[in-house]
Amino acid sequence: MSTPTPEPAPFDPHAFPADLLVAQRTAAELYAALHTLQARLPWSREPHDGWPEETERGREHPGRPASPGWTEDDAAEYDRLFAALRDATAAVQGHGWWERCKAEGIKGADLVAARMALKHAPGAVPLVRDDVDNAA
Repeated sequence: MSTPTPEPAPFDPHAFPADLLVAQRTAAELYAALHTLQARLPWSREPHDGWPEETERGREHPGRPASPGWTEDDAAEYDRLFAALRDATAAVQGHGWWERCKAEGIKGADLVAARMALKHAPGAVPLVRDDVDNAA
């Protein structure tokens, strides 16, 4: 008498492949680096005189102080980070995993939920200072 073949486990759209997790972590790290750079840069890439705050017909229009613009190094670093972030995001969004999910019948809200879950999946989230301190 033969033993029955076990049923294959149902497809899990949250069982992300390792390369997709790495791509998502890379995108998150690049986003954080770009955000950190932007926080310290002046508001205008080019030198600008700014403008005063105005009140017109009961509506306030916030002003801007003068901006010295960005240095060449800052502009080059911003462009580099932005291009790398664009490439990393394209790698995540265009990954074959999403086609596999569609082929397995995952679509609509379930596919959106899987894409959102990727952002919080173990291995896809960059380490923060507390994680490093706790691991030590």
